[in-house]
Amino acid sequence: MKNYEQFKRLIMFVIGIVIISLLVLTFAFVWYTQYNDSIIMPFVNRGNWLVIAIYLVLLVLFQRIYNGYKVGYLKRSDVIYSQTLSVLITNVITYFQVSLIGRGLVNPVPFFLMTLVDILLIILWTYGANAIYSKLYPPHKMIIVYGSDLADSLSFKMSRRADKYEIRNAISIEEGLEAIQKEILQYESVIICDVKAPERNRLLKFCFENSIRTYITPKLSDIIIRSADEIHLFDTPLLLCRNMGLSFEQRVIKRFMDIVLSVVFLLVASPFMLLTAIAIKAYDRGPVFFKQKRCTLNKKVFEIYKFRSMIVDAEKDGIAMPAVDHDPRITPIGRFIRKTRLDELPQLFNVLKGDMSIVGPRPERVEHVEAYSREIPEFSYRLKVKGGLTGYAQIMGKYNTSAYDKLKLDLMYIENYSLLLDLKLLFMTVKVMFMKDSTEGFHKQNITSNVDQGNAIEKNN
Repeated sequence: MKNYEQFKRLIMFVIGIVIISLLVLTFAFVWYTQYNDSIIMPFVNRGNWLVIAIYLVLLVLFQRIYNGYKVGYLKRSDVIYSQTLSVLITNVITYFQVSLIGRGLVNPVPFFLMTLVDILLIILWTYGANAIYSKLYPPHKMIIVYGSDLADSLSFKMSRRADKYEIRNAISIEEGLEAIQKEILQYESVIICDVKAPERNRLLKFCFENSIRTYITPKLSDIIIRSADEIHLFDTPLLLCRNMGLSFEQRVIKRFMDIVLSVVFLLVASPFMLLTAIAIKAYDRGPVFFKQKRCTLNKKVFEIYKFRSMIVDAEKDGIAMPAVDHDPRITPIGRFIRKTRLDELPQLFNVLKGDMSIVGPRPERVEHVEAYSREIPEFSYRLKVKGGLTGYAQIMGKYNTSAYDKLKLDLMYIENYSLLLDLKLLFMTVKVMFMKDSTEGFHKQNITSNVDQGNAIEKNN
């Protein structure tokens, strides 16, 4: 059985090598036939290999960042999107690299045609790789062990990927551990959702003993422990949870990166910001910018800047109301700039001032922080770092992801922080900017249920 699993992984690894080889060979053909001879001083063999090697490194790097290899885990459309984005960025960078070698902008047509061929290869490869994956990895026969009605939401999400997950049964923890353990043995995988720690730990040990794949919805304490340092005191293993947020060195490096990137982004975005400001002013003669009180590091309150996307005095009654789908308060200009994220650009000034960071948990409104903190005291954990222009919860979740799940994602970011993680999230932001799910507003029924969900889960910790 173990050898067969290794064989299946080898097959998928080879499939991943196939798409890389096809894309690199396509570039090598274009390089040798279109550019190498036209450059004033043609490269010797080592130079040719160096150009191709750089292309290979860039391609692999961006495919890893955008999860282009995750056939079977992601939907086909997501794999195609991830692979295409990786190729587009790699080809653009390589075009300017080739132009630099040629000491002037080279003819872009071969690169354009190469990109079209790349996309065709990606589509064909994705469908073929997905078909092979489906044969090697049929849907797991799964059972959910749940402790509350919140398992319904998870079950619904997983049912949308029937090609990967086949939920055959759901059983309440109230049925008793003995009955549940007998039932579990009939399935390939188990999902333990919102179960109290003592019962959950016993189920996890049982699944480990019987080599049953196990999925667990983590509690906040699980996320904190995952980032702990392993130390040994004499002959006793210990886990050290520092719980201090970012170290001094990390804060200094992060601030330096914020200043450099915010200046660069402001210079690049200034023409778009000017056009956006003119369009907003021309539409209704109202103010261009919208300011709002938000919470950041250590509960510090600051004014966040955004381009105004709603009608003037959208909250004149003083009641905070998040945007909902098809919100009538959003202007036509506002709908466009919200969809393209242009409304967020003025926050680069917040980053430059030091109120925010480029990457971090999204700063919430003061009244929302107070409301969430009353029901989920742990909500303040996300204030151990500055609020960010983009963040882990925005990349991995959706705009209408529940408050409790956003808290988990933000805590994962804080506890696993690194400069490389920030850089990866910056590149991932490019990907989610054009995904519909990432720009959804709160549904009306979710505005209050966000808090209720977190409250229900914490009672089971």
